[in-house]
Amino acid sequence: MDVRSKFHMLARAGYTARGVVFLLVAGLALVSGLTGSEPDTQSALRTLFQQPLGRVWIALVGLGLCGFVVWRLAQSIANADQQASDLKGYLIRAVMFGSAIVYAALAITCFSMALLYSQGSGSSGEQGVAYWVMSQPFGRYLAGIIGIGFVIGGCVTALKGLARRFGRHLDLDVSKNSPAVLISIYGLVARGVVFMVVGGFFLYAGLTIDPEQAGGTAEALAWVRQLPFGGTVYTIVAVGLAAFGAYNFVEARYRHIREPDTGRLRQHLPIGRPSTQKPSP
Repeated sequence: MDVRSKFHMLARAGYTARGVVFLLVAGLALVSGLTGSEPDTQSALRTLFQQPLGRVWIALVGLGLCGFVVWRLAQSIANADQQASDLKGYLIRAVMFGSAIVYAALAITCFSMALLYSQGSGSSGEQGVAYWVMSQPFGRYLAGIIGIGFVIGGCVTALKGLARRFGRHLDLDVSKNSPAVLISIYGLVARGVVFMVVGGFFLYAGLTIDPEQAGGTAEALAWVRQLPFGGTVYTIVAVGLAAFGAYNFVEARYRHIREPDTGRLRQHLPIGRPSTQKPSP
């Protein structure tokens, strides 16, 4: 197997692992009233850990997420998706880099559970970020900026689904209403809604100077449940997260995976660049 094939395998395994995580989160959301589990990534991993051969499954998910991290780094640092050299392109690559950090932390959690017999604990990742942000100078303003970022990201994600922009990077005809396309649209819109609610929590945390007001997927779904017809809306969004998990399987199958141009990358790094400085006499 050549390097190109290995890189493709890593990226597709990464999308598959992320799909598994979101399917678990959605499943917990749908049965949370019966089990009392929080529908977030930590609870999803603990649920998988408690299954037969749980440590094996957790380790496999961790390995898959490592592949996803490598792909996100290729997208962000090496510009594997060939984003334009403008503000929009740099913002997209910055988001990809942030995604790499998030999933690297999740992969580490998987390995710690598999190897150290830890079942994960602590507050949600978003609340942990909020506590750290609030401890920094101008922390409330940073929280507000993060909140705005989540809201914008949610809008972009939902629009990506509604306008079928995800088809740009898929070997799939998104103009047809095939099951894969419709599931992808549904999943992206639901994911966008959750992002927007999480962003609202960060904005509120910044206004109240209270990091406990920040929240993640579990808190966003709990807020949705309190809306008029909340039970119905909650179910629609929870099923949508399952659709987002399935959308990752669509990406694992149809995504255009471009191997980064390492030669071009070296041109922008000091490592390995030949010196143009003349030797002193």
